Amino acid sequence: MLTKVHSFVLIGIDPLRCEVEVDVAQRGLNKTMIVGLPQAAVKESIERVRRSIINSGYAFPIHALLINLAPADVKKEGAALELPMAIGILRATNFIQNDLHREFLIAGELSLDGRLRKIKGALSLALLARESGRRGVILPEENAREAAVVDGIEVYPVSSLSQAVSFLNEQLPLEPYELNGEPYQSSQLSSAMDFADVRGQEAVKRAITIAAAGSHNILMVGPPGTGKSMLAQRLAGILPPLSRSESLETTRIYSALGLLPDGVALMDERPVRTPHHSATAQALIGGGSMPRPGEVSLAHHGILFLDELPEFSRYVLEMLRQPLEAGEVTVARVHAAIKFPARFMLVAAMNPTASGYASDNPKARDKYLHKLSGPLLDRIDIHVEVPAVPYRELTGKRPGTSSTQMRQQVLSARAVQHKRFGDQTCNARMDSKQLKSHCELDDGCLLMMKQAMDEMGLSARAYDKVRRVARTIADMEGSARIAESHLAEAVQYRLLDRKF
Repeated sequence: MLTKVHSFVLIGIDPLRCEVEVDVAQRGLNKTMIVGLPQAAVKESIERVRRSIINSGYAFPIHALLINLAPADVKKEGAALELPMAIGILRATNFIQNDLHREFLIAGELSLDGRLRKIKGALSLALLARESGRRGVILPEENAREAAVVDGIEVYPVSSLSQAVSFLNEQLPLEPYELNGEPYQSSQLSSAMDFADVRGQEAVKRAITIAAAGSHNILMVGPPGTGKSMLAQRLAGILPPLSRSESLETTRIYSALGLLPDGVALMDERPVRTPHHSATAQALIGGGSMPRPGEVSLAHHGILFLDELPEFSRYVLEMLRQPLEAGEVTVARVHAAIKFPARFMLVAAMNPTASGYASDNPKARDKYLHKLSGPLLDRIDIHVEVPAVPYRELTGKRPGTSSTQMRQQVLSARAVQHKRFGDQTCNARMDSKQLKSHCELDDGCLLMMKQAMDEMGLSARAYDKVRRVARTIADMEGSARIAESHLAEAVQYRLLDRKF
């Protein structure tokens, strides 16, 4: 008997509907085959399916069994197809006596005793079910909360193969899983780490506030012990909370990689990724024979912090150009090119020289700076110097600017940008049309900009970066137009353009 069960596979982080076709012959040798480009884990899964069916009290076919995974030209990996295989086999052998399974997308990993284990990509599965017009999904209990955030479908969590069979035979009525209240707790607007803990560095805090207000990339340059890492660690606490759409996009990435914590439906905090400088290109950007997202995608809608920036491989750093410019990464392979979202805020830190300290020798300084290419630095909006903290500020009792004060400025500026652009755009992401419309310079500003470009040798990209930063400064001060003071402050944040 031939039967079909609908499931899914992940291509990168995107779901693709997979049809599991099961054909049980009425005669012939006891031979089982899986076709349709299954990877090793999928080929091995048939033995888990066999023992799970038998240990759940059902009979496994004694004649030839063929399982086809369609579409046949897409590689299949992972264990999520085990429950659909088992359902198909049991329907083909009449242990399941109706076709209720056709109304659902089904996925789950089986244990030898028939219990179901958590799968990767449950959120993508639920989104696919809604897009394809299915009634809902059947999946392991541990994935129920994650899938239930998708409106318009029914989510039926099951704990074992026998429970799934009883439900499909309409012998065991189950209620669709529903979230109790909000899918996530509202982000806590107070961070455990406060900027008030950082002594001095008020000018750097100002630059960080501007960066957070417009989602600008920022590079901090200073000797060891000046607080660069402390400042970077506290930046996430002043960013606005994730919107619903941002949370869905970010959660889908972590779900596809199996990195979503147990019981979490939607991520409520902006991700912060801090890869070590020994990270490979594949770890940072993504890739592999079956392409997977890298750190830049795991930092989507969050922060990518690269400490000791020049110590990263130059080859790896140059790969950051595309995601910094386009907000996505394209991993090309022979048969396909897969795109991963990578719209993050780059926060980087570096020492002024290889020794860590400022040097009077310009050759030593330039040699270290030239580990970073001009095109990469061009894509960083704000370069700020982090000087050594004077003793009187280290021992003083006067409190510095706190995270609460900085957050208020950030949220105020973001509210202006939300009114101007909507949800998906902020000042750092303005295109040429939006730049022309919202960053118009008067005669005084144009003259100042001309002088800056002549003296510093700014590129056309740096010119646009300066205007974007100036627009953010104006938004923080509630100004509808960019004034000369706003532009002057934005220009002085092009510190490293003077070095090249």
